[in-house]
Amino acid sequence: MKTATVADLRNNFSSVSKWIHNGEAVTITKRGLQFATLVPARKRTVLVPLDRWARLRKIFPHGPVQGDVADVLNYDRGDT
Repeated sequence: MKTATVADLRNNFSSVSKWIHNGEAVTITKRGLQFATLVPARKRTVLVPLDRWARLRKIFPHGPVQGDVADVLNYDRGDT
């Protein structure tokens, strides 16, 4: 694990950030004592976008429901 001082962070942040970017944890010291540890952030998972049309086709396999709002609600409830 690499070590840097608070002054190093202030004056040479680009060097310290490269260490972190390369996957290394960095211990920050203040007046010779450990103050903090900087670690690389976890990689975020990329969410797959929803296929809304596929979802609608699954919910309504015979196409949109015809009629007024009461008919649509009855269809959704299974009261057809």
